[in-house]
Amino acid sequence: MLVATLLWSMAGVVTRHLESARGVEATFWRSFFNALALVVLLARLRGPAALRATLASGDRTLWLSGLCWAVMFTAFMVAITMTTVANVLVTMAIAPLLTALVARVALRHRLPLRTWGAIVAAGVGIAWMYAHELAGASGRHLAGTAIAFAVPLAAAFNWTAIQRSRTGSADLLVAVLIGAVLSALLTFAAALPLSATPHDLLLLATLGVFQLAVPCLIAVAAARVLAAPEAALLSLLEIVFGVLWTWLGAAETPGPHVLAGGALVLGALVANESIALRQRRVLARVA
Repeated sequence: MLVATLLWSMAGVVTRHLESARGVEATFWRSFFNALALVVLLARLRGPAALRATLASGDRTLWLSGLCWAVMFTAFMVAITMTTVANVLVTMAIAPLLTALVARVALRHRLPLRTWGAIVAAGVGIAWMYAHELAGASGRHLAGTAIAFAVPLAAAFNWTAIQRSRTGSADLLVAVLIGAVLSALLTFAAALPLSATPHDLLLLATLGVFQLAVPCLIAVAAARVLAAPEAALLSLLEIVFGVLWTWLGAAETPGPHVLAGGALVLGALVANESIALRQRRVLARVA
């Protein structure tokens, strides 16, 4: 899971070194190479026949999950070309709390007091960051931050839909492929005329294969072993690593209000997941 987190976190710094591909075109190429890699990897792992059978199954949750993945892939890449990496990653950090809220409504899950406290604290952190960082910001910067919010929102609906139907891990992997294909198809027309240089294509292929396809497979395998709170805690390192890489590799220094707001969001999430993990271990010892 740590390896997956490291691979996910490289999107920002790699994107900052693109020469001509921007916004929608960068999204198209990353999703295109992600889809190609997943076709090869899933065909090898599951077999071509099983892959075709899953796609032809007509499972509504599979396609709903694929649509959510498409929104996540597209919104993330577009947002990261319009605003700072730190803003995008801190906004994405609220995904576990949004998931808890969506599950509360859709699945009638009761939220413990610690989770409500984390939601309030994270909300304060996001509000603090946005109130200072977006004051006087350009329209493009504001739009990028708004688009970034679609990522955790889609993730919340994605996880809730999968949990409700109890779709297996194989379906989840195929849904990632569906999302990559949909993202590439949805952005192709808007990306024309294509202007990516060979240098850009190499970087975007690296993102498609090693920042999306490979870590998705690794994360699903790790999720079979790790407890959910453990996986959630490790996934938060993407925010830390992502901001660090763009700071060191692209001279993109996060503002003090982003750091303060992000620290409050991360602190709320870490506290919530740490308590959940501790409670889980206590119950396991009692059982």
